[in-house]
Amino acid sequence: MTDKNRTVHIVDDDEAIRQSVGFLLRKAGYAVETYPAGTHFLKAVTRETRGCVLLDVRMPDLDGFEVQSRLAQTGIALPVIMLTGHGDVTLAVRAIKAGAIEFLEKPFERSALLAAIESALAHATRSDREHLAAADAIVRLAALTPRERDVLDGMVLGRPNKLIAYDLDIATRTVEVHRANLMEKLAARSLSDVLRIAFAAGLGETAEPA
Repeated sequence: MTDKNRTVHIVDDDEAIRQSVGFLLRKAGYAVETYPAGTHFLKAVTRETRGCVLLDVRMPDLDGFEVQSRLAQTGIALPVIMLTGHGDVTLAVRAIKAGAIEFLEKPFERSALLAAIESALAHATRSDREHLAAADAIVRLAALTPRERDVLDGMVLGRPNKLIAYDLDIATRTVEVHRANLMEKLAARSLSDVLRIAFAAGLGETAEPA
């Protein structure tokens, strides 16, 4: 049974393209789902959908850029490979700026298509790992007391214990106790572990360094 994470969703109004590319990809070991229009695809996919998308730029209902935009708006993070028979530099730049992993002009080489798909699936795997790490980090941080979170915020800013103590108007020894407690709760063995968990949860993204 083919891994759902290796599913390629082909969205193209050209039936010949759907059939020929679908056949090629199935022979190469991928699971394939095909859609004759962007609206069909958007109705079928959810945030749990896995794999990547081969998305035609020019379609009669919604063009590829509109489909790509709607995916982003609904929080569906499928990697996109844009396809077009009318490729030019302007379209390529627009596709990449909009978040496409690759841009292929029809007719494309088999090797180029397979390389683009592998790149997109690798990107999806990294994204899945990051989402899992973020969810795990958020759960861990939820176990901290408000004061432990305050101390953690200081650690994320790179502040030493004495400065954290000054900022919070508490004793340095108290900061050390909170620090030890939060490291135990986070199952962190070092400052690096603490920072990795904090950054995975989104802490420090807008903070100013000390």
